[in-house]
Amino acid sequence: MKRILALIVFFMLSVAVVSCSSSKGGGSAKTFKRNVEASYYADKFNGRKTASGEKFHNSDLTAAHRKLPFGTKLRVTNVKNGESVVVTVNDRGPHKAGRELDLTKRAFMTITDNKNHGFIRVNIEVLN
Repeated sequence: MKRILALIVFFMLSVAVVSCSSSKGGGSAKTFKRNVEASYYADKFNGRKTASGEKFHNSDLTAAHRKLPFGTKLRVTNVKNGESVVVTVNDRGPHKAGRELDLTKRAFMTITDNKNHGFIRVNIEVLN
């Protein structure tokens, strides 16, 4: 009986994952989070090492996430204006509760419609 329940749960989770996939932009993408907060790094972090060992540069298209593996490509889309950018996870964070991503300044400014705000609401898709 336990084995049958486990198979049912596995099947239901598989259907949920498949139903969240999208083919926008020519590649396969899976919706990871919707309508979450993203912020950007302060300039004082330039040149410091990230958790992956890479040097941080605010001019790159990278991001920090608490759990996603380093090297994961994400499409981050501003909920308000639909603008999106592809970033690579190379650090851990953000360290502020309620935030899902820390983007480099370049990535953030590419998709924001108000350069005076420190955070925006985004949708996140995993590309790989």
